[in-house]
Amino acid sequence: MSIASETAGGGMRRKLLVALPLLLFLGLAALFLYRLGAGDPSRIPSALIGREAPRGDLPPVLGLVTDGKPVPGLNSADFKGNVTLVNVWASWCVPCHDEVPQLEQLANDKRIRLVGINYKDQPDNARRFIGRYGNPFAAVGADPNGRAAIEWGVYGVPETFVVGRDGRIAYKLVGPITEQNLKSVLMPVIEKALAAKAE
Repeated sequence: MSIASETAGGGMRRKLLVALPLLLFLGLAALFLYRLGAGDPSRIPSALIGREAPRGDLPPVLGLVTDGKPVPGLNSADFKGNVTLVNVWASWCVPCHDEVPQLEQLANDKRIRLVGINYKDQPDNARRFIGRYGNPFAAVGADPNGRAAIEWGVYGVPETFVVGRDGRIAYKLVGPITEQNLKSVLMPVIEKALAAKAE
């Protein structure tokens, strides 16, 4: 074997060794981008799916009234026997404003109970929010320090949980309820929860 062919072979190996990390990086980057784009960001898995909803009761939002009556706080005992949607919201949350029409639509469905957790909000701001849009909630619990949201495994607002008649969390939607995900994702989960019997 000539010196020239040995040098050419060594140069090829060096080029391959230099290119290998770059090829590996590009492959991992492509996989990451594929997984990022292919997944539905609203379907972040929750460790609470299938478990009982947190038991902590929450006081009502101070001064929140609908039709002249005070809106009650959140009572976890009310989950049993009902299919309940728990919407975590705040007046300062822009997507929370966007999902109001869908919340009103859900509030009109008498088969389900829609309740809210007002997350890290001032009572005045929460009352203004409800005053502006109307109150779709049967109950609204105040969570001024965010402790209840931690128990629910909330990543950020808005988030909505479907709690079955058995008091267990059946589904978690991260982000606002939209026309599209209400029809394609949330309603099928609600229908399934309605069809199931309480244990």
